[in-house]
Amino acid sequence: MSNVTRLTVRTAGGSYPITVGRGMLGAVGTLFSLDRRTLVVTDEGVPRAYAEAVASAAAKPLVVTVPTGEGSKSFAVLEMLCRKILDAGFTRRDCVVAVGGGVVGDLAGFAASVYMRGIDFYNVPTTLLSQVDSSIGGKVAVNLDGIKNCVGAFYPPRAVLIDPDVLSTLPRRQISAGLCEALKMAATSDAALFSLFEEGNAEERLEEVIVAALNIKKSVVEEDEREAGLRRVLNFGHTVGHGIETLAGFDENEATDARENGLYHGECVALGMLPMCSDAVRARLLPILRALALPTSTALPKDKILAALVHDKKAEATGIGTVFVDKIGSFRFETLTVSEIGARMDTAFPQK
Repeated sequence: MSNVTRLTVRTAGGSYPITVGRGMLGAVGTLFSLDRRTLVVTDEGVPRAYAEAVASAAAKPLVVTVPTGEGSKSFAVLEMLCRKILDAGFTRRDCVVAVGGGVVGDLAGFAASVYMRGIDFYNVPTTLLSQVDSSIGGKVAVNLDGIKNCVGAFYPPRAVLIDPDVLSTLPRRQISAGLCEALKMAATSDAALFSLFEEGNAEERLEEVIVAALNIKKSVVEEDEREAGLRRVLNFGHTVGHGIETLAGFDENEATDARENGLYHGECVALGMLPMCSDAVRARLLPILRALALPTSTALPKDKILAALVHDKKAEATGIGTVFVDKIGSFRFETLTVSEIGARMDTAFPQK
């Protein structure tokens, strides 16, 4: 077992520990209170051994495996989970553990938040994207009528366990997509972490990157748990990125590409950062993205991207709320019109 890092997120909604360390999945029974009925939610793309490690540490485990992909974040699957634990006699004293990526964490966390008005929820993120981002912060949700995360809650986990060893089964493309979320946070908030990426050491020093990204998100969430202001900084790259994802994205947990030339969420964020930064920042971002085999240009029609981002949740009456980076390690919020965003896209993605 490598060095173990322990962090604590402290918010008005509650405090919870995060444990980061290689091999820590084997210690899940000492980190989570599982001496009770425990629903373990995983998906078909996650190696079964990870869910079994949690189940073997629980007194009365119930493992439910849902289909891989965004489609599992539905009311139908939510109802199925609630029925299973109701039939198994779960009470308010029992708990739910998510073992998987962001989809599993959102779904299992929301089930925990609504069953009997809330039971304990634990998270074991198994993708790099979820380890550096979605596993903390307390956002849980399902989708409705094709709109992502439009029915949900703020429901912090009781504890989070992050074991970088579980990433060994992921393809390199998913590692790169996950690293892009950490790069996004470095660009706005941590010049030293950004330098680590520039030096080409991010993959070799993965634990350090994970902990640095978690510290950034932890500090943001502690100051702005419910996204009233500062937490919007985490959306750097997401405005244009979400427009691209609507057109060409597929879920980071998908085993197969659902669309021709589909893009992972992190790849869409990579593209989304480029129009929302100064020329100097873009010049530093581009070689990092290329080194990580992340996309740096798109052939998608600009008008279709802009039409998609109009429906983004950050749209405001006076325009669209964005995050802009003038200098690495800093940021500013800016409300832009669609045409202004389009002009910045022209700069970032010049037509050939």
